[in-house]
Amino acid sequence: QVQLVESGGGLVQAGGSLRLSCAASAHTFSSYNMGWFRQAPGKEREFVAAISYYGASTYYGDSVKGRFVISRENALNTVYLQMSSLKTEDTAVYYCAAVGTWYSGSYAKGHEYAYWGQGTQVTVSS
Repeated sequence: QVQLVESGGGLVQAGGSLRLSCAASAHTFSSYNMGWFRQAPGKEREFVAAISYYGASTYYGDSVKGRFVISRENALNTVYLQMSSLKTEDTAVYYCAAVGTWYSGSYAKGHEYAYWGQGTQVTVSS
């Protein structure tokens, strides 16, 4: 069982930056691929970014490419999402998720992830 706790959300003006953190309870954090997803009110959950076990591979949703960076620090059992050039449309609850194995193309599929955090709210004002 893996417990995930997100932090770092808040209110920021458009064009600003935030860094989200996700702390994991996993004894072997490096055994998990990690992802960030978000969900805005009235919208479906959206893939944001994902990172492989040791960070060798990273993936991004089209709407955040070039603005967001995912990283991880396995010694701290933590994955990060650095968000820059924030837009009002980035407003959402952001969730981190963990899974042991990605199958072909599954890094972007929320239902493939086994463990989820409770989410952290990010609000971008104009």
